[in-house]
Amino acid sequence: MAKILIPWIKAARLRTIPLSVSGILIGSFAAYADELFNIYIFSLAICTTISYQILSNFANDFGDGIKGTDKNRVGPTRLIQSGQISKANMIIGIKISVFISFVLTAILIFISFKGDLVNMTLFFFLGVLAIFSAIKYTVGKNAYGYLGFGDFFVFIFFGLVSVMGSYFLYSSDLKVDLIFPSMTVGFLSVAVLNLNNMRDIRNDMLSKKNTIAVKLGAKNSKIYHYILILLSVINILIFYFNTEQGSLLNVVMIVSVIAVLFYHIFQVYVFSDEIDFDKLLKPLVLTTFFYSLIISSNYILN
Repeated sequence: MAKILIPWIKAARLRTIPLSVSGILIGSFAAYADELFNIYIFSLAICTTISYQILSNFANDFGDGIKGTDKNRVGPTRLIQSGQISKANMIIGIKISVFISFVLTAILIFISFKGDLVNMTLFFFLGVLAIFSAIKYTVGKNAYGYLGFGDFFVFIFFGLVSVMGSYFLYSSDLKVDLIFPSMTVGFLSVAVLNLNNMRDIRNDMLSKKNTIAVKLGAKNSKIYHYILILLSVINILIFYFNTEQGSLLNVVMIVSVIAVLFYHIFQVYVFSDEIDFDKLLKPLVLTTFFYSLIISSNYILN
């Protein structure tokens, strides 16, 4: 049984999960501060976003695998390319993931909005779009990841939709202040994707996967990366000063996050090797997750 499960656990790429739930945590605990929190909505929102992430990881493994993009890539082993999971079995896995994601989305929408047909329709559309986007990043002739649109979709879904959309599930309303942490998470999520693409730039060029990193080139993709990190820092500071989160502990944690991000910029500046870029992925994901925990804990304590 373990031999069967291990390849699927690898394909699910569980190290990507903290990034996918970061926005949900912020939006949910902002709702908690406004006395709108619902444990059922929270649990379903977490499970739904994880299901989207796993679906995306399965689809990416399949799409890159059948296109031959994974032949010489650095990083975690891809299961289609290595032969640990067959193409036919991965298709089945993707179909099961689509079904699970769809069911979770439907239940989440029903519990959140009940008889509100307008919001139910809007979020059903967003849910279907999220499922479609998870698949089309690398699958198909016009996969948007191969055309350089991955950064845009990551910013929208990991940032704006994840934070502000999750708050909307509880309140049926938008919380304007959340635009700043939503953009922070969005920019950091795009930075994770860009770092991934910088790692794979040579292989992607050969495979005609025209990511932003490929289009910009090695030097300019670094500058793009610095801009993403700096934009996230600016939004961290704007949100901090706007909300007057002035406890000493909170100041220390926010300063720590900013310090880590500036150190990350230094590392990217110094590094040029694909393996080095791969080593920077996990710390950046965890920094984003830690930031979401800081904001969430502040909503709980205040």
